Amino acid sequence: MIAQLNAELAERAQAGLKRKRRLLQSPQAAHLVADGQCLLSFASNDYLGLANHPDLILAFQQAAQVAGVGGGASHLITGHHQFHHEAEQALASFVGLPAGLLFSTGYMANMGVVAALLGRNDAIFADKLNHASLNDAAVLARAALNRYAHQDLAQLEQMLAASNAPRKLVIVDAVFSMDGDIAPVPALVALCEKHDAYLLLDDAHGFGVLGNHGRGILSHFNVISPRIIYMATLGKAAGVAGAFVAGDETIIEYLIQSAKTYIYTTASPPALAAAVVVAVDVMQRDDAFHQHLRELIAYFKENLNLKKWHLMPSDTAIQPIVVGSNETAIRLSEYLVTRGILVPAIRPPTVPRNTARLRVSLSAAHRLDDVQLLIQYLHEAEQVLLA
Repeated sequence: MIAQLNAELAERAQAGLKRKRRLLQSPQAAHLVADGQCLLSFASNDYLGLANHPDLILAFQQAAQVAGVGGGASHLITGHHQFHHEAEQALASFVGLPAGLLFSTGYMANMGVVAALLGRNDAIFADKLNHASLNDAAVLARAALNRYAHQDLAQLEQMLAASNAPRKLVIVDAVFSMDGDIAPVPALVALCEKHDAYLLLDDAHGFGVLGNHGRGILSHFNVISPRIIYMATLGKAAGVAGAFVAGDETIIEYLIQSAKTYIYTTASPPALAAAVVVAVDVMQRDDAFHQHLRELIAYFKENLNLKKWHLMPSDTAIQPIVVGSNETAIRLSEYLVTRGILVPAIRPPTVPRNTARLRVSLSAAHRLDDVQLLIQYLHEAEQVLLA
């Protein structure tokens, strides 16, 4: 087996698909130190710059003094701390849904929800560009999986209309993590109501960014429905770690009783939950983060003028630049590093073949001159690398 694995790793390296971990030697920030080099980073999901916010750090430290470091047990034994309870209430209220439930990661949340709610006789309807966690969740549930072309609601409706499954669940990214485009949630809700289906929204990249004070995709579209099961991660715009699911009280109670990724794992550290409550408070009381981020997004889109490479249409913090080949994406990323700027190269299978790209992630932690510098070096790189 070791010989086979080495051969596969060599093939991956030859195809420009082998990935490398950077070693961070500073807090997560717009300006960080990785592998001993000072870099201006456009590589993180810390969309509001809260990962190193002093209020969150203080909350975490104070909560650790009260509750210790580890969760110590699963939630259904003795691991469910008062801090977890307060975070669930604050998060559900923030997104405007009746009840919430914390999970250790977004991956575990999606796996737990889908596998708990559906079985062999049920049906899942999934956008083809969904996150890997939703794809794996569909396989784990063992329900009939119907995948529709990206954002093709006509095809989705045909699939829903043709299904006689007792339970139907549409699963979709609210903001697609590699393209930055937004799911048409009102239309999806309408289809679910018409065809007696439920809708699982993975708002990992919309929570904290979209909507009033970052309340997410539901606020962005001003839509609420009892058919929505809402999932968002807490390690991106919220600056902490973990995830939560919110929705109808019956669904949340059923997940507490049935979601294996919730039941059979030690609860996350209570201090993280205390920091999440403060993150929600920071977002609610100060819209300056969101306003600054919106201004940076608009400036980047208006002032980046590439001749050969393609900036995909996105109104979110995710701004993908499609360059085509794996080799070009790697060369461009490496070129920017020589200029002190970190932007990751995204390659298949994360994105479709021949659509390798740089994924620019903007943050409220960036200054305008940071974005101006990135634009300058992207224009320069296009001239140098395509000369």
